[in-house]
Amino acid sequence: MGTTQLEAVQEPKYWHLRTVLSEALDSEFSVGEILPNERDLAARFGVARATLRQALEQLELEGRLQRRRGVGTTVAPPRVGVAVGTRRHAWPGAADAAWQPVDSTRATPPPAVADALGTGRDEPVHTVRRSRVSQGQPVAAELLYVPASSVPGLTTSDAPSGEARARAVLRELRRLTLARQESAVELGSARTEEARELDRLPGAPVLVVTTRYATESATAALSVATYRADTCRLTFGDAGDVEIHEEAAAGAR
Repeated sequence: MGTTQLEAVQEPKYWHLRTVLSEALDSEFSVGEILPNERDLAARFGVARATLRQALEQLELEGRLQRRRGVGTTVAPPRVGVAVGTRRHAWPGAADAAWQPVDSTRATPPPAVADALGTGRDEPVHTVRRSRVSQGQPVAAELLYVPASSVPGLTTSDAPSGEARARAVLRELRRLTLARQESAVELGSARTEEARELDRLPGAPVLVVTTRYATESATAALSVATYRADTCRLTFGDAGDVEIHEEAAAGAR
């Protein structure tokens, strides 16, 4: 990688630097290789470290780089393929081995979640944590909020805590008749707990998929699934499905 004169370029400096770095990733670095530190890169390209950080953040968002605590910035592998939505609506956990239940607790949800569920803001709900791993790496973490009214048959004797409790909540939820399933996707930043689960730094770009599960009369559950934006690419089909497709290694790098 040689020094590039950026001053004469009309586009933002960080964007031109992003293009130069992307070309260097193709020609000079391999997947998993650690990049030089920010100080050395900034000096090599003759830019301020703030400009360099903007370029690195953009490449991370595009899935070209990964920043890991205690490791540094590495060249990312091709994005993995993970199905998010299906044409047939189904309760979470129904014939779905992709998500693994972790635990379940009863806690007061965030106000926005309580409003979406139609519960009181001080009313505890069942909060099921699930995780998703693809090709040996964590790609998503989910919080599934379920009001007590949706699982009236659930008792502490079914399963007092942990993974077994999560499975019991999912089992009871599937006793209801699912009438509607609606999903929305937005770009966000990983909070501390999410970053820990996804093996990323706080503030790393994520894709948040919020899904509302409803019966004919009420919202029965709300899922907030956080996907690594550096790992996943979402596309939308004519039927409203949401899928994450694998990028072909030859075309992506």
